[in-house]
Amino acid sequence: MRNSFNLLTFFLVCYPVVTASTLVFNVIDYGAVGNGLADDTNAFAKAWEETCASSSSPTMKVPSDSTFLVQPLRFIGPCKSRSLTLQIDGNLVAPAHPSTWKCDANLCHQWLYFHRVDGLTLRGRGTIDGRGHKWWQNKHLNRPTVMEISNADNVRVGGGLRFKDSPMMHIVLNGIQSVFVSDVTVEAPAKSPNTDGIHVQDSTNAQIHNCTIGTGDDCIAIVNGASNVRISNIVCGPGHGISIGSLGKNGAEDKVEDVRVSDVVFLGTTNGARIKTWQGGRGYARDIHFERFSFHDTTNPIIIDQFYCDHRHCTTSKSGVEISNVSYRMMVGSSRRERAVVMRCSEAVPCRDIVVADLHIVTAKDTAATCDCANVYGRAQGHLLPKISCLEQI
Repeated sequence: MRNSFNLLTFFLVCYPVVTASTLVFNVIDYGAVGNGLADDTNAFAKAWEETCASSSSPTMKVPSDSTFLVQPLRFIGPCKSRSLTLQIDGNLVAPAHPSTWKCDANLCHQWLYFHRVDGLTLRGRGTIDGRGHKWWQNKHLNRPTVMEISNADNVRVGGGLRFKDSPMMHIVLNGIQSVFVSDVTVEAPAKSPNTDGIHVQDSTNAQIHNCTIGTGDDCIAIVNGASNVRISNIVCGPGHGISIGSLGKNGAEDKVEDVRVSDVVFLGTTNGARIKTWQGGRGYARDIHFERFSFHDTTNPIIIDQFYCDHRHCTTSKSGVEISNVSYRMMVGSSRRERAVVMRCSEAVPCRDIVVADLHIVTAKDTAATCDCANVYGRAQGHLLPKISCLEQI
């Protein structure tokens, strides 16, 4: 009887520990050094291979109090488990100089690339450092994104992760059905080129909440194929604001719809709520709603630009991306320029059903601001400072 009791006790006490330990794949156990100098790429690749092969909700662990130098890594699915976690509590750093990056065919598109990994959770208190300074100095280099997640369902990113100094965009969400991003910080200098914080494309049911983002480009960019996007409680700055687009470049047919952005603070940004489209494009940007924004010394707090062009040879066209059913509600703060509201739409494809309600924006010098509109149809209501007299009534 005593032997039976002891055996039962052994299984009750020890079996869960053994089970739990088999579900955690620590990169240290695969040879990672974590001193920020040794190349830990192979250890990460081996740990991922076993994590992806596990069928029991595994966790790949990057432990705290260590810094791991890794070359570009590809985390490829599908994996056996319907849910798996990459717990990043330590720091990841990219190679310090572009010449030391080891990329396929010398083309560096991404540093950390996740593809077809359904049920992926990325979380932790670590920092993911792209060390982009050397990349920014040479505009002719094809610069990589720090992290891209593509072609996946049910993705979660957050838990305190910090991204910094990407050579190009920081987080790209591409082709995802249901993604939740929360409690993420993104940092890069104001003059770092094309360093978007979060870039959403070809994705639906995307939620981004409670993030602090400061970069040299858009804090959040929502581009072609994005729909059912919800964004709230964002601190943005420095950067180019929260942008829909650009859309329609080189005659492309681009579509964005069903976007809600609320409770955003802009700190010294070049733009606040921006929609930007190219002449000659096709498609639409519709059912887009911004509310409860606070601007602090923002150059263009509200801007619609159907003539967006980032090079010298720009032309007008009879075609364009249609912009409709857009609203701006409860907008307050200060504009760096006298023109706080700019809506430039084309005569051939005017903007329709644009609503501005409850607006109070003055200049940074606390003087009256103005608006500038062309070919914009909609209505203005409630408290309006500046007066939106240029908005043509429906």
